[in-house]
Amino acid sequence: MSESDVSAPSPDRAASAYDWLGGEARVRSLVDRFYDLMDLEPGYGELRAAHGPSLSDARDKLFWFLSGWLGGPNLYIEQFGHPRLRARHMPFRIGIKERDQWVACMAQAMDEEGVEPALAARLRESFMQTADWMRNQGV
Repeated sequence: MSESDVSAPSPDRAASAYDWLGGEARVRSLVDRFYDLMDLEPGYGELRAAHGPSLSDARDKLFWFLSGWLGGPNLYIEQFGHPRLRARHMPFRIGIKERDQWVACMAQAMDEEGVEPALAARLRESFMQTADWMRNQGV
């Protein structure tokens, strides 16, 4: 089997962003890199502080959520029902700094994980819109 046989499908052949990204293993790898960076990079300090001492539950929940959000299996919905993102994040202080750190951390994870640039650009735009909608603080 050649390397091209195991790579993510091209955008014109992908049924969804999930497929374009490369499926379950690639989504898990992206999520793991995202949380690893949050732990490693001082520039994501406020974002990391909002997650408490352990990131293991957050890793799983983001993986489950992104799987469905990207067009793959609805793992999050199967376990918890509708995501109700804004309501579930309301207890946490999310301002401009946290929003920007979340999006920057995910952008760095996508870059480091080699997400195809056209897909990464689309996802960054969607992530920014969603992250901005999650804000519950003016600053």
